[in-house]
Amino acid sequence: MDTKMNKSTIFPAIMCGGSGTRLWPLSRSLFPKQFIALVNETSMLQDTVARLPQGCQLPVYICNEAHRFTVAEQIQTVNARGSILLEPQGKNTAPAVALAAFNALEKNEEAILLVLAADHVIQDVPAFIKAVNTAEKAAANDKLVTFGIVPNKPETGYGYIKHSSFENSGLASVEQFVEKPDLATAQAYLDSKQYLWNSGMFMFKAKRYLDELKQYRPDIFNAVEAAMNDCQKDLDFIRPNKAAFEQCPDESIDYAVMEKTTDAVVVPLDAGWSDVGSYSALWEVSEQDSQGNVCKGDVLTESTSNSYLHSEGKLIATVGVDNLVVIDTPDAVMVANKSKVQDVKAIVNQLKAQKREEIEHHRQVYRPWGSYDSIDMGERFQVKRIIVKPGAKLSVQMHHHRAEHWIVVSGTAKVTINEDTFLMSENESTYIPIGAVHALENPGKLPLEMIEVQSGSYLGEDDIVRFEDRYGRAEDK
Repeated sequence: MDTKMNKSTIFPAIMCGGSGTRLWPLSRSLFPKQFIALVNETSMLQDTVARLPQGCQLPVYICNEAHRFTVAEQIQTVNARGSILLEPQGKNTAPAVALAAFNALEKNEEAILLVLAADHVIQDVPAFIKAVNTAEKAAANDKLVTFGIVPNKPETGYGYIKHSSFENSGLASVEQFVEKPDLATAQAYLDSKQYLWNSGMFMFKAKRYLDELKQYRPDIFNAVEAAMNDCQKDLDFIRPNKAAFEQCPDESIDYAVMEKTTDAVVVPLDAGWSDVGSYSALWEVSEQDSQGNVCKGDVLTESTSNSYLHSEGKLIATVGVDNLVVIDTPDAVMVANKSKVQDVKAIVNQLKAQKREEIEHHRQVYRPWGSYDSIDMGERFQVKRIIVKPGAKLSVQMHHHRAEHWIVVSGTAKVTINEDTFLMSENESTYIPIGAVHALENPGKLPLEMIEVQSGSYLGEDDIVRFEDRYGRAEDK
């Protein structure tokens, strides 16, 4: 099927926010589900980029400061390009789309936004492209288009769109947006064939959206306009003015515009869509064996059925169980009945209340220079496995409370300790005393792998005094 668009006024806006709390412990606040390879070998964000129609403009990726380097690395890995628009603060979808609209209008007065989420699964890409082509024609005629998912069951976890009869164009007018229903209401919606699931994907002219936003929510429009009029550009990062954006109300695009406009239309999408909002949804979109099991990693089963079993290291062995979810990560194990996976969020709330690190990041933590894995720790020591990408450099820094030993496992390290700079290769080591100004760099063509042993009275990540950093970071290592 030809996937090329007829015009080059399509500006994809990929929403990369969200914490994916119902997929804990795979999803963490600093590395949520959109950055994880849950269904394919690539991440959900990379899958979203891969199915963009050919011929459209470079996307803008909308995310927060904490995820900016993850987004940059993931799109670079798949040879994708585009700008990364950094929300100063999470304000829901209406302001986020407005940021993208102002950005697109700077490039083309006729820009048409294709608003997509970075954490959706779409299995039938040709059907998706066909729906986008249909939506593009309506958007060019000043309609505000939403994509409605053709329901295949009485789902209580989604909002619904009530629509009129479909016209020859393949579109229908939106009559009403409705909240998540109970089971009986959802079944009535399904039987009536007048309702579609609300996907949260949209297509409209950037100017048309802003005109509607200005009419119905001038407070949001004015705050976003002020923020974008005073934005800063740093490489591929676009930073709206923080003080102006913080004045913006928190509101969804549905409430702010789509429920109020008289020009909302819906195009049906029947393309194997899922927002993967729970482990049961992930089980549904994953390949299952003859017993209905989805097995990821080192898994053995006996008399096991209809279960989702995911190991990132240790062997998972199950005997005589049905309808279970078992998730093993290096720092957490989660076991749940598949019918109760929506309640995983309650565990996340407990983790938040206890201020546990497992809510924020995995044991392996990603940085713009590479990653580190905390493989062992005690009261006065911590051992990390550090990977530094070719050409990357950690910040020039010092610590008040800890000393460090570095041992190179593979690759070449360029080390600076106070006034001395030298190279280390495999099986060589060095010592960084408390208070020494130091830096680590990989000058080679291959990844640098090393072991860091920290010792001291305090080993927290906030014991860093940073003097220089090529990534412009203020707090992360």
